[in-house]
Amino acid sequence: MLGPVILAASRSDRMRRLISAAPVTKQVVDRFIPGETVDDVVPIIQDLTGKGLELTMDVVGEDITTAEQAAAARDAYLELIDRLEPLELGTRAEMSVKLSMFGQALEDGHELALKNVRPVVEAAAAIGTTVTLDAEDHTTLDSMFAIHEELRKDFPQTGCVIQAYLFRTEADARRLAASGSRVRIVKGAYKEPASVAYQNKHETDKAYVRILRTLMEGEGYPMIGSHDPRLISVAQELAHRAGRKMDEYEFQMLYGIRSEEHLRLAAEGHRMRVYTAYGTDWYGYFMRRLAEKPANLRFFVRSMVGKG
Repeated sequence: MLGPVILAASRSDRMRRLISAAPVTKQVVDRFIPGETVDDVVPIIQDLTGKGLELTMDVVGEDITTAEQAAAARDAYLELIDRLEPLELGTRAEMSVKLSMFGQALEDGHELALKNVRPVVEAAAAIGTTVTLDAEDHTTLDSMFAIHEELRKDFPQTGCVIQAYLFRTEADARRLAASGSRVRIVKGAYKEPASVAYQNKHETDKAYVRILRTLMEGEGYPMIGSHDPRLISVAQELAHRAGRKMDEYEFQMLYGIRSEEHLRLAAEGHRMRVYTAYGTDWYGYFMRRLAEKPANLRFFVRSMVGKG
């Protein structure tokens, strides 16, 4: 089980320095993160939307230690929104945010994160798009869901993410499905203890299907975050049983992973959204991508030894 080891490394300053300094790292990171600035990613946005795909944009960065850094993260998203406005893409290009970037872990972090994320949600609504609140480790979720509920009072299209490997998620899904939320379901990519999360892939997959059934039969808008072909097929079957049309749910996959599948689903008429991250603080995001899928790790190791 290499996943937990890699996730532990994602919090190691020593591993961060070692991997960041490796000459081959940039070419591998570029597979998952197409740029460091808005200027880098605008052509990517135009290319992918031109192919019939949709996007959710993520400015990477999680290790926020000051209120000034949190404000800078807010401003980075506002800059992105300014650049999206003339493209007139509407909800075809939305945003995903981690509340840790907006100061959630700082003193009075809940109020600070809400204060910083609200103008981003307001600006997104002004150009006809929306924001999804990403899920992080389990200790942050009560705060995230409370902020989600507060934002939805004025911006009901605000989305959130739930993680199938957490025991609490089936109850969260029932609540969110009844409220008509936009909900992305993922398996989960943080190192969580056995007291709160399934440690076995098979159990996580079973929970994913149960939760997805709840979302499909509910009043909300399900967003299926998975690259697993079996779960994609299950999602299509559950949508059919629930009488959902193709525009009443969507698939979401990461930039750089199964790109041909992105195009195939879009060609079939599905809404297919590509989770596209950019920025300079890429390390934590990159390490979770390696932990999620053995093929990603093999690709990186082969590249490190010159066989990529």
